[in-house]
Amino acid sequence: MAKRGGFPGGAMPGNMANLMKQAQRMQRQMEEGQKELETKEFSASAGGGAVEATVSGKKEILGIKLSEEVVDPEDIEMLQDLIVAAVNEALRKAEEASAEIMGKMTGGLGGMPF
Repeated sequence: MAKRGGFPGGAMPGNMANLMKQAQRMQRQMEEGQKELETKEFSASAGGGAVEATVSGKKEILGIKLSEEVVDPEDIEMLQDLIVAAVNEALRKAEEASAEIMGKMTGGLGGMPF
């Protein structure tokens, strides 16, 4: 009775070994890319520069800068909205950079037989 599945003769073909090497290399590249990303800072402003937020590649807020004219005790809601907008934009920039790094490394996966 013929053996179902597996590889003829029980040996792993050379393509599988090459595939494993490629996967390990890609994993190292992804780790390096992630480390590089974590050292970067991304800034964005809102309200014509009245509020600026800076986040890290780890998506942590590093700082918020406010111009004096935006601090109006009568309009706290506007200040809150500007801070949220600036932080969200800075986080979006960090996410775009992350996606770009990952896209460069995984771009060749389309031709891999999974």
